[in-house]
Amino acid sequence: MSEEIKSERKAIQALIQAGDFGGALSRTTYLLEELPEDTDLLYMAAVAARYAKRFDDASRWLEILKGLQPEFGRAFQEEGHLLRDQGKFDAAIILYKRACQYNPSLESSWRAQADILARLGRPLEAESAIAQADRLKSLPGHIVAVSNHLAEGRLLKAEDLCRAFLQKNPQHVEAMRLLADIGSRLGVLEDADTLLEAAIGLEPDNIQIRLDYIHVLRKRQKFAEALAQAKALFERDPENPVFASHYAIESMQTGEYDRALGLFENILTRIPGDPATLTSQGHALKTAGYQDKAIASYREAVAAHPDYGDAWYALANLKTYRFSDDELAAMTAQVQKSNLTHMSRVHFCFALGKAYEDLGAYDEAFSWYARGNELKRAKTRYTTQQIRAELEAQKRLCTGELFAHRSGAGCESDDPIFIVGLPRAGSTLIEQILASHSQVDGTLELPNILSLAHRLRGRKHLSETSQYPQILYDLPAGDLKSLGQEYIDTTRIHRKGAPFFTDKMPNNFRHLGLIHLILPNAKIIDARRDPLDCCWSGFKQLFAEGQEFTYSLEDIGHYYREYVDLMDHWDNVFPEGRILRVQHEKLIDDFEAQVRRLLEYCGLEFEEACLEFYKTDRAVRTASSEQVRQPISRAGQGNWKPFQHQLAPLREALGLEQLTE
Repeated sequence: MSEEIKSERKAIQALIQAGDFGGALSRTTYLLEELPEDTDLLYMAAVAARYAKRFDDASRWLEILKGLQPEFGRAFQEEGHLLRDQGKFDAAIILYKRACQYNPSLESSWRAQADILARLGRPLEAESAIAQADRLKSLPGHIVAVSNHLAEGRLLKAEDLCRAFLQKNPQHVEAMRLLADIGSRLGVLEDADTLLEAAIGLEPDNIQIRLDYIHVLRKRQKFAEALAQAKALFERDPENPVFASHYAIESMQTGEYDRALGLFENILTRIPGDPATLTSQGHALKTAGYQDKAIASYREAVAAHPDYGDAWYALANLKTYRFSDDELAAMTAQVQKSNLTHMSRVHFCFALGKAYEDLGAYDEAFSWYARGNELKRAKTRYTTQQIRAELEAQKRLCTGELFAHRSGAGCESDDPIFIVGLPRAGSTLIEQILASHSQVDGTLELPNILSLAHRLRGRKHLSETSQYPQILYDLPAGDLKSLGQEYIDTTRIHRKGAPFFTDKMPNNFRHLGLIHLILPNAKIIDARRDPLDCCWSGFKQLFAEGQEFTYSLEDIGHYYREYVDLMDHWDNVFPEGRILRVQHEKLIDDFEAQVRRLLEYCGLEFEEACLEFYKTDRAVRTASSEQVRQPISRAGQGNWKPFQHQLAPLREALGLEQLTE
């Protein structure tokens, strides 16, 4: 940003503070002709227009601003002010609540809510809002500023300010909580864990800290500890639906679905029609294999709250569900509303893409998929250059010499069977086949290896240089063995007692050097699928987290090529036969032969149950959960072909000169 623009912004702010709203609006409008997507200028234009009683202009600026930053809390606060000034109090309340949802540090929104709620004769809600405003007022200004930076995505500024405050106030609990939140968002989970544990020691009755702690424990795969924390909150107040919901969700993480479903049922007796609970209940039912009941739960959620996009997408994500004409019309009406949350809009876009694809309206389907991906991509920091640099470091540093030098240093366990590759490449099918064997436990996409890699980076700040994978040269042999044993120990909670278990986290392909060193006897299976089928399937899938490369055709195409190059590198530097490549198309073409090949590689005797994998009763959490409960089919092959005219960017990124008709 130029010094001239900074100076102009300060001048506009001064004009607003001086009450010269016309002058401020004139200067802002002029600058916006050159900088039409400058969010600060758009915000100041809306403020000046509101004070100047130019309500239509203010509304127009705010719509542009929200389109650029859909979760910008101050934009919703300003829109609330705009409606309040026009006497539209009921509508204003909704916007103030949305503002506080996106940015809880907006004291003005809390006080405005309290004032309107008191006028509307809702004293209890007013008291709650004023309590939040008073809490913010009691906090040091630096802490409120940290909260504001955090809410508006300025993580590095928030981190620097928070660390500086904590140096002078090392036991300030809210500052510790905020720094832990920043660490969690940046992937520095060990530090976040330590901070929250210390904060709980200082304020054991601080509920928000305990809720944050549960979240971090889950992200660190400390599922037993997260469950214990959630259980303690629930036992403190079993009637509290928030506590019951957390206990149910943590129970799901440890595979205790009966308990989770019982808790969800109890919550719904107190809060009938709650869409979040109904959707979570649907997820539990789906994972446990009760598809009809899952559908009923999702449909109950959308009947109660038609604007709850998560539930609509949950129906689409079953892959086997087909929307009726009435449901399609309902989704189309909802997505046109301007007051949808950002993620609801994303969910509707992907659900509509699936609905139109099922109807054979491929141009319409593509437009919705593309719109959903564009919205999702706007909230990520992913770049192809960054991932390319990361994978180049793996190829440069993880050499045959390294593996020869460190041979025999890891944990000798041969329990794990890693299934790697790209999402939507057929890994869930391979896992289901193996999990149908009496000697194998199927688990899920375990993030433990990713967590170890994060820890080995050794970064306290995002800007610091990563020590990984260089550190693999220097770790003592005992540390390599300990890391392997730690992986075995921390994944035990997902196992049912079989000698072997699967870990199908696809992104583990980026860390096969680490896996080879710490678990030299583990099996590694590369699930490979036709590039166009695989990439197109990834583009139209809305992932919960961790797959940011899928939100652009160019990014996903480049990522596929980088994946293939890295897998070629592992083939070259590992002992021959270390990795088994399973091509999805060959698995479909010659199923029994490929299953026997797979079992032979894993050192397992052939069992007929592996051929009838779809009869295996087990929890499956991925997007393919319903597909692997059906016999093998070719339904997913060539799904890109109806969209081939829109896939030129993908074709170019993959290096394919032409598409096969």
